[in-house]
Amino acid sequence: MADIEFFLDPVCPWAWITSRFVTEVSEQTDLDVAWRFISLRMVNEDKDYGKEFPPRYPMLHGMGTSMLRVLAAARGEGGNDAVARLYTEFGVRMHVQGGSVKLWNGEDPGDLVTPSLADAGLPVGLATAAGDESWDEVLRAETDIALSRTGKDLGTPIITFDTARPDETSLFGPVINRIPRGQEAVDLWSALLVVACTPGLAELKRSLRGEIDFS
Repeated sequence: MADIEFFLDPVCPWAWITSRFVTEVSEQTDLDVAWRFISLRMVNEDKDYGKEFPPRYPMLHGMGTSMLRVLAAARGEGGNDAVARLYTEFGVRMHVQGGSVKLWNGEDPGDLVTPSLADAGLPVGLATAAGDESWDEVLRAETDIALSRTGKDLGTPIITFDTARPDETSLFGPVINRIPRGQEAVDLWSALLVVACTPGLAELKRSLRGEIDFS
């Protein structure tokens, strides 16, 4: 059993930053991370995209679901480590190299899936999973698990901070605009662990986030 579970949608920039923070902590400690899935398209499927979201959101969330299908196929091929490697490659292309910005601006970012698979050391044939709706059963099941632990009307990331007590230690967030590094990352994680594992704590929030920084 992993120490924590991290539920992700690869199109979410905030989840990407938090995932790099968690990866930073795991590289400096013995933190074991299980990478799991939450589809923003499924989370919002009962909402009116035309009224409640900017015009590009249906395309972005749809792309996220396609990439999640490939991640699910990658897990079938190579387990949790394969998901970690492929999510890293997706994130670099989507966020660091600006693929999501191109999508947001209505531009074609090109094929992000095939080169990501190749650089992750996975069979490029897994790219066909992007259009295979049979993987949606896995995505929906994990999306439902994440929301059952935190409540609905949330997005990504969702983290279960103690997999032995998933219903008591799961939270949306943290949402941060930069990636903590080194000792700062370890110290922040220690503080979050105390907060997340405190019985009855439900919410801490401020709406000001600052300019996003992927460095």
